[in-house]
Amino acid sequence: MLPGRSLRTAYAVAAACALLPTTTAAATACSDPTGRPWCDRAQDADTRARLLTAALTTGEKLKLLGGYRSGDHAGAIAPVPRLGVPVAYVDGSTIGVGQPVSADGRIGGKNRATQMPSPTALAATFDPALARRAGATIGDEARKKGNTGLLGPAADIMRVPYGGRTFESFGEDPHLSGRMAAAWIQGAESAGVFTSLKHFAVNNQEGRDPTAKLGTEAFPLGFGTQSSRYLYNAVVSERAMREIYLAPFETAIREGRPGSVMCAYNRVNGPYACASRHLLADVLRRDWGYHGLVMSDWIVGAHPWDAVAHFRNGLDLEMPSPVTYAPALLKPLLQLGVLRTAQLDEHVRRILRATIAAGILDDPPSPPDESAIDVDGHNAVARAVAEGGVVLLRNTGVLPLQAGATPRIAVLGPAARRSASGGGSGSVRPFRTDPVADALTAHPGAGQVTVDTTRDRARAASVARAADIAVVVVRDYETEGADRLCLTLRCPPTYGDQDALIEAVAAAQPNTVVVVQSGGPVLIPWRDRVAAVVQAWYPGQAGGTAIARVLFGDVDPSGRLPVTFPVREADLPTAESARRYPGTAAQNVHYEEGVLVGYRWYDARGIAPAYPFGFGLSYTSFAYSDLRVAEDGVTFAARNTGERRGAAVPQLYVGLPPIGGATVQPPWQLRGAEKVWLEPGERREVTLPLTARDLSSWDGGWKRATGCVRVAVGASSRDLPLRGTLGECG
Repeated sequence: MLPGRSLRTAYAVAAACALLPTTTAAATACSDPTGRPWCDRAQDADTRARLLTAALTTGEKLKLLGGYRSGDHAGAIAPVPRLGVPVAYVDGSTIGVGQPVSADGRIGGKNRATQMPSPTALAATFDPALARRAGATIGDEARKKGNTGLLGPAADIMRVPYGGRTFESFGEDPHLSGRMAAAWIQGAESAGVFTSLKHFAVNNQEGRDPTAKLGTEAFPLGFGTQSSRYLYNAVVSERAMREIYLAPFETAIREGRPGSVMCAYNRVNGPYACASRHLLADVLRRDWGYHGLVMSDWIVGAHPWDAVAHFRNGLDLEMPSPVTYAPALLKPLLQLGVLRTAQLDEHVRRILRATIAAGILDDPPSPPDESAIDVDGHNAVARAVAEGGVVLLRNTGVLPLQAGATPRIAVLGPAARRSASGGGSGSVRPFRTDPVADALTAHPGAGQVTVDTTRDRARAASVARAADIAVVVVRDYETEGADRLCLTLRCPPTYGDQDALIEAVAAAQPNTVVVVQSGGPVLIPWRDRVAAVVQAWYPGQAGGTAIARVLFGDVDPSGRLPVTFPVREADLPTAESARRYPGTAAQNVHYEEGVLVGYRWYDARGIAPAYPFGFGLSYTSFAYSDLRVAEDGVTFAARNTGERRGAAVPQLYVGLPPIGGATVQPPWQLRGAEKVWLEPGERREVTLPLTARDLSSWDGGWKRATGCVRVAVGASSRDLPLRGTLGECG
């Protein structure tokens, strides 16, 4: 294992390299197209890339395989000065384009950007159209910050809620994750950048150190003593890979068509992901027909001792600088015939194809210009995502707050005046900050608002007792590089014992509302002792206003859980053995739960969650009826039975019979969902499609069910009132 000090040094070296001056071409490649057939815009990007590759020298080709000096960007693809091809910068994440290394060398940077809500919040919207808007917004910003490529989205499944990057992905279900990732990619690439779908594959933990003190919010390079992301080997069945961990990537690639894929740090059944023939050559290239760029994750995503395997099996680009793909290492291997020139050309073609499709020859990004960004318009999108992702978990009737009817509101908690976000490469310095306390105070419906950020429970209880309603704002902290040590709101200790604070306030004030800002599931043992629980995730730069609007009923809480909230940590699928998480001393993590991930596990084991996957309340009510099941989909009616406009989110699940060797089947698996806004009393017919793949399991290949398939529609994985069947049912 690399010790923390060595890794900090590695980051410092990488940052220093990033600050070296960059070389830019005197003119763009196609400002004079004479004698340059790759400048013909009538040709597709792939053809143009082949023509340009043929014009390069071996030295130029080798230089393209390793990252380039990148200024204040996360990384760059080398220019070809002889042919006028400029440097192509890459940056950002699904949360925003924060240019993570600033001109002063500081991780996190000083560059501002629109900070979107976390991808878990976006997943909670169950709204691919909103994901496209979010992607288009960040893609536009990436372009205006001088980038050709955008480093997102992440489609890794939340296997364990401790994962430090849980907030960066779309939850625990492969169907939802794939659809949201595909829509986000479509939006981002419409803005003229290529995206990078990450982290391929089976990348579900950062590593943990039980002795660590995660009481500060510094960027931890932490590379846990237990199963670090750089070292652990995911020991996983082919079926679990295909049905759970690879499925969202497959959907995102087939529907979103990303310009690049980023392979992960970890090993998968032995080989490192970036050197895995099975993942890169067999699955990605052969089975899915992907012809785009594959780049490594940063700094130690590729390994010099395994350079031949990386090169032969499909890694095109090493980031952020050439170590494994150093020309001095690769050139002799080419001369000796260990590596093939034809494969070098394929690597180069894929790199150039991604940049050409994003306009590097015809319309390269201009130098960063923050003034060109529509800050207000982008903030409006961030607010729309935050509002759409808020999940109302509990409400005894205290919400929505009535404008002018609640004269005294106490806003409590150390997190009340701080915006919540995650750490690492997904961190963004926002254009604006919008803490919950400030937004509630400014809301036109608020009366007298008292804000107290004390950790002292007695004092908080006293302030709450003097008010008509108490709003307790709490949060967790997730970050790249280190997994959480527990799921309670006492971990990390930065904000004190927030669980005890809630208990004290709830005992003093029956009208207590808890606003939870977290990257993923947390334990909420006090849920039955408060009047309302609002799950807001990491809500981004407009999050406070979005939360205030939901609390006052300006907008219906339309979010639904993309993850299961457990009652206790012992209920998790990985809790049965340390072999499952965090892994063994040999750095092997055994995925023994197979396909029973997330709600599939709770359903199969009969474990009651605190709140199930897909769950979320509204300020109105809905009813579903008239289910009709056909081979190609289901049709049913959704009706608003309440007195307010609101959003129903009907969900389609299937229960498959045993298929060949796939004898263990989850009771239910999500196969479709749609957000439907309805006026009071409005009834609308909804159709959700089913494909042959939706009715199949992996057994050496995709095999369709031939027996009785159960079909259900409802409001969550545990609320499925409409039932039907397909196939031969006795």
